Amino acid sequence: MDYILNIETSTKNCSVSIAKEGKTIICKEIAEEGYSHAERLHVFIEASLKEAGIVYKDLSAIAVSKGPGSYTGLRIGVSAAKGLCFALGLPLIAVDTLKVLASQATISGGYIVPMIDARRMEVYSSIFTADFEQVRNVEAEIISENSFENFEETLYFVGDCAEKCEAVLIKEKFVFLEKIKYPSANEMSVLSYEKYKKRETVDVAYFEPFYLKDFLITTPKKK
Repeated sequence: MDYILNIETSTKNCSVSIAKEGKTIICKEIAEEGYSHAERLHVFIEASLKEAGIVYKDLSAIAVSKGPGSYTGLRIGVSAAKGLCFALGLPLIAVDTLKVLASQATISGGYIVPMIDARRMEVYSSIFTADFEQVRNVEAEIISENSFENFEETLYFVGDCAEKCEAVLIKEKFVFLEKIKYPSANEMSVLSYEKYKKRETVDVAYFEPFYLKDFLITTPKKK
């Protein structure tokens, strides 16, 4: 049996799942304003393994959500995943965060637009078909009333940007699925297993999260 540990920490949601041949058997997660990932992540991992009735040596691979998303959240998740891979001699699988988010939506036509909040009116987004085929690459973009004007089909938005984008994206073709807010390790199970079967792994030593934008450290101005 192939067991994969999935780790998703790119947003406020700290999420862990254990998957058996692509099917989630345990998922633990919590979304908090304070980003408690550093405290919660390893507790969730240990508890998930225990509830699944397996130990670390039973795992076949570790999968991590690669971004884009929160710089701190991604660092915590990737560092944990790489540490486990080094210690256990396991392959590392990197999964596209926006595809994980899009995978929660079920539509019969049109496109899915997963969006992760960046700052002000900026979002990280991509576009997928109803079958989760990517039709536009990941972008960091400023949302305006002219956004997505090249699409005539209905666009279904998922992610944590509904509150700030609904006032701007007001055309009838824009539909916000507000119940889908954060990417989850639950949806990673299928995606990571597909990569595992194809041996699509990344180099544990050199893999870095996909930040999309440079992380800027600012210092306070002198008074």
